[in-house]
Amino acid sequence: MSEEKTYIMTIDQGTTSSRAMIVDKKGDVVSMSQREFTQIFPEPGWVEHDPNEIWNSVQSVIAGAFIEGGINPRQIEGIGITNQRETTVVWEKDTGRPIYNAIVWQSRQTAGIANSLKEAGHTEFFHKKTGLVIDAYFSATKVRWILDRVEGAQERAEKGELLFGTIDTWVAWKLSDGDLHITDYSNASRTMLFNLETLDWDDEILELLNIPRVMLPEVVPNAGNYGKTKSYHFFGHEVPITGMIGDQQGALFGQLALEPGMVKSTYGTGAFIVMNIGDEPIYSKHNLLSTIGYVLDDKVTYALEGSIFVAGSAIQWLRDGLEMLKDSKDSQEMAERSTNHDEIYVVPAFTGLGAPYWNSDARGSVFGLTRGTTKDDFVKATLQSIAYQVRDVVDTMEKDSDIDIRLLKVDGGAALNDYLMQFQSDILGKEIKRAGNLETTALGAAYLAGLGAGYWKDLDELKAFVKEGATYTSKLNDARREELYEGWQHAVEATQLFAKWKGE
Repeated sequence: MSEEKTYIMTIDQGTTSSRAMIVDKKGDVVSMSQREFTQIFPEPGWVEHDPNEIWNSVQSVIAGAFIEGGINPRQIEGIGITNQRETTVVWEKDTGRPIYNAIVWQSRQTAGIANSLKEAGHTEFFHKKTGLVIDAYFSATKVRWILDRVEGAQERAEKGELLFGTIDTWVAWKLSDGDLHITDYSNASRTMLFNLETLDWDDEILELLNIPRVMLPEVVPNAGNYGKTKSYHFFGHEVPITGMIGDQQGALFGQLALEPGMVKSTYGTGAFIVMNIGDEPIYSKHNLLSTIGYVLDDKVTYALEGSIFVAGSAIQWLRDGLEMLKDSKDSQEMAERSTNHDEIYVVPAFTGLGAPYWNSDARGSVFGLTRGTTKDDFVKATLQSIAYQVRDVVDTMEKDSDIDIRLLKVDGGAALNDYLMQFQSDILGKEIKRAGNLETTALGAAYLAGLGAGYWKDLDELKAFVKEGATYTSKLNDARREELYEGWQHAVEATQLFAKWKGE
């Protein structure tokens, strides 16, 4: 009788859906299940999730992946968790009941707290400690907002009755039925509460924000045996949880961008460009984020990151809001059909501009329209806006790191758009290499869980799994490239001027 096969499971808890994926010894995906959940918009600019609905969706996709693959839970050697970062949950320690909805990373409802910190002169204080800019994007202002908003929450938190966690923490806590209150270094470094030098929660920041340390989870490396699920979540079996990582760092690891200078760009709802910078942090002078890439065997790998708030969601806007196309996939054909001379610029700042501008007041704008402008032209300009924003970040990374980036590894749903990828190469003047399997976030978490469980012995074994997709090289001459990019820079400048005028 042949020996029963074993596998690694990844739980990928994203912004709009939860997925479970099962991976075999060769790094191939053998089963996957996905389920969307409700997006809650209580007020303009606010985005929330129901933590219990997220948990229900996670349980559903776990069961779905087992059923889809005909796999028994006893065959799983380890579970990896990857997650939408910064999204914040506060819940009761005794009951597990959230005291408020999860505040999502995209939400601007805590901008007032962020602005007051900046006005009080704390910008450099936070940057030196956390490597981040002060922004509503990060978890710290969200925790403060919940403690202020919910009656009695501050007092209960100080008594140790409430717990804080990002979604990785929430999922691990639920899987273990409260035995595990943990987060990993990559997620901790996105809270605006974590010190990059001491690798611990920062007491001065906690005191400034009046956030009790007793609320915070234990910080653990990205691979290791943290504890086990309760058997009733896995059909009578306890399964070790052996890997955790934030989604964008997960994609960096899934692309096996393990050497300093390697860069990946994930094109999802937003776009996230992450650069491996090795074992010392670089504190950006140009508004990028210094963060932890991953921690293995007590060795810390740091990263630089540029976060773009609107990428794939701009195409969804064309489809759902403007009804310019029926399916997001149609955008490629429409862009290729356009015959204009790239004189239209769309700045999709629907929720402000991210890196390197960090202008939360900016809103979407369009420049260069004429009577001859067609839907095809508008769709093409929207796709180009994604590539222009990525160039903003890549150029800034080269300035901060003093490293010449020659190759950009790409993944995410919009990376399948050949027009976008070709224009990305054109406007960067660099080679673009698409991952053979675009599920790099979930794969990164699977690789870490496999290392933590001893399923794979080392990184060299993982490198044999890499599958590469299409490669794109620039077809634009330097003069035309810089002319187009200069137009983009003027469009962004005009967008910010309008935001400043409107705010006065």
